[in-house]
Amino acid sequence: MELSRLLPLRAPVIIRVGKPHPEAPGRAILSPDSQIVSLSKMKGILSTVDTCESSFTPLVVIELAQDVKEETKEWLKSRIISPKKDGGAQLLFRPLLNKYEKETLENQNLYLVGASNIRLLLGAEAVGLVKECTDGAMRAFTYRTRHNFKGFHGNNDDFLTMAECQFIIKHELENLRARDEKMIPGYPQAKLYPGKSLMRRLLTSGIVTQVFPLHDTEALKKLEDTWYTRFALKYQPIDSIRGYFGETIALYFGFLEYFTFALIPMAVIGLPYYLFVWEDYDKYVIFASFNLIWSTVILEVWKRGCANMTYRWGTLVMKRQFEEPRPGFHGVLGINSVTGREEPVYSSYKRQLRTYLVSLPFVCLCLYFSLYVMMIYFDMEDWALSLHEDSGSEWTSLLLYVPSIVYAIVIEIMNRLYRYAAEFLTSWENHRLESAYQNHLVLKVLVFNFLNCFASLFYIAFVLKDMKLLRQSLATLLITSQILNQVVESLLPYWLQRKYCARVKRKVRALKSDVDTTLYEQVLLEKEMGTYLGTFDDYLELFLQFGYVSLFSCVYPLAAAFAVLNNFTEVNSDALKMCRVFKRPFSEPSASIGVWQLAFETMSVISVVTNCALIGMSPQVNAVFPESKTDLVLIVVAVEHALLALKFILAFAIPDKPRHIQMKLARLEFESLEALKQQQMKLVAESLKEESQEEEKEAAACRMPATLPQPELRNNCITPGQGGDASLS
Repeated sequence: MELSRLLPLRAPVIIRVGKPHPEAPGRAILSPDSQIVSLSKMKGILSTVDTCESSFTPLVVIELAQDVKEETKEWLKSRIISPKKDGGAQLLFRPLLNKYEKETLENQNLYLVGASNIRLLLGAEAVGLVKECTDGAMRAFTYRTRHNFKGFHGNNDDFLTMAECQFIIKHELENLRARDEKMIPGYPQAKLYPGKSLMRRLLTSGIVTQVFPLHDTEALKKLEDTWYTRFALKYQPIDSIRGYFGETIALYFGFLEYFTFALIPMAVIGLPYYLFVWEDYDKYVIFASFNLIWSTVILEVWKRGCANMTYRWGTLVMKRQFEEPRPGFHGVLGINSVTGREEPVYSSYKRQLRTYLVSLPFVCLCLYFSLYVMMIYFDMEDWALSLHEDSGSEWTSLLLYVPSIVYAIVIEIMNRLYRYAAEFLTSWENHRLESAYQNHLVLKVLVFNFLNCFASLFYIAFVLKDMKLLRQSLATLLITSQILNQVVESLLPYWLQRKYCARVKRKVRALKSDVDTTLYEQVLLEKEMGTYLGTFDDYLELFLQFGYVSLFSCVYPLAAAFAVLNNFTEVNSDALKMCRVFKRPFSEPSASIGVWQLAFETMSVISVVTNCALIGMSPQVNAVFPESKTDLVLIVVAVEHALLALKFILAFAIPDKPRHIQMKLARLEFESLEALKQQQMKLVAESLKEESQEEEKEAAACRMPATLPQPELRNNCITPGQGGDASLS
């Protein structure tokens, strides 16, 4: 009996294929040479893994276009199920519908991909997953030492989380590489070259339209019950979220929860200030100072909490893999000077020309347009104010809020339109690496969103110097943006998804099929769900919220209270969005919130400057220096520098990682160095042994009788009594 049939099987992956379009080169992903038992042992183990299992529980789905040629389907299937030694992925693969089911159900050209547990364990070693050992240390998983890891049992069905299993399958599919093929069978326009990722080429050529992991309905129901279905003030099940969706999404929800609780002290302190000392700006100095210290401390404490979580999950010590070209990268085929492999090459000079001669002017033009819209908003404010002064009725007093509400809606529309333009431009710049692409995209979007959302507030504060209008505008922008985000991001998509689900269920029931349509119905529902594009928009929303709370805290201390109320509902709406609105995303290992940490820290530094300037402009502070404004400016600048110095001292004094995490990381580094040293010593010992054996062979050859025909060996022997000269006998 084959080994894989004795082991529980994991669910498949589904890939969607569409009509091919003109060639758009994708990226090649370096297949990691795993630090496992040995290559020969790995091949021996893999050879026992069954790839022809006809029934297994789906995890990932592949959907092909309806007009994909049969030879392409057979070639793709062959490459997925072929052994690793033959360049395949050695995964389980089958169509969603068998021959009998195709007669009663509509064929959707969907395929399921999965793997047996032994294949997943070998894949876990290949991607470098880090798991907890029985001694409590976090170490890179190896198949040879699998019994040393905590939670590994005989059936090992739950040793790897669902998110990890799907990540491994995705990794194996992406590392299917072209060998001798020059093109995809049946599509001569889809060119291939040795080392090219086949799945990337299938996606960019439109042959495969989508690959997505399938939800586990039972696990999802359990997660929903502990997460958001019962509205209550409680901590989120972050570890369960991580097990189902992966580290990147779990870190976002962890940061959202942490940021919400961190806002509570600001909300509690700001409420009495708002109610009792509204016009006493000198008393806001204490509140603003607390805000500045608070913004520094919460970000530093988050780093420590993040280090604790990611160490427990294993991503803090996970080895970073070599970054391959991103899918949209294209260029002339050349040789990578680092890897020595063939891949597309694009001139950095051309990329810089595109960036500075096209992208930069476009961003500046968008910023100018944003300022132009802002001036229209102020004209609307003047019109509403003059109308109210002329009539003085209650209706016109309500009209005073209309310009701010309209402007807030326009800001959200402009932010979303600019986001599409920024994505197009950044893709057109043709960055080789995904990290470079993300950095340029984040920079473009943050600069525009910051100016678009906060320019009017800076103008009111430092040009118009109208604190009453500043409070009104800040409150309106904050509340309106929060309501719009809740509706657009979660409620509206959920309502549309509910309507589509009802339509699909009616369609399936109308088939009156005598086969089990549960999986068929689930796949049909999920393949039409929206694709979750990552945590970018979610972090951006929190970033702008942090700006509203921190930049002008001494003018509107109630902002923190509104942010807390919004975030309590945001947790539930985002959870609903992840579970019921979007397809399940693939897990991506993360050790931190990345560039957003720097963005929040930059915002906290800007908040120091704005709050000090606002306090210096207050009538109470100006009354202290009636004669000399120069003294006032110098004192405000001195206080600002002192507060900035305090921020940096606090950031330096609070370690990014707790002491016990630092000790564990140091011990892992020590163990790694010791293992490397032992390996080097073993290699030296083996080489010395081989050298000694060679010397013994030569010595034995020299002692052989002269009558034997071995002139070469005898030439190397020294005849006694002849000193150092070797001669023939």
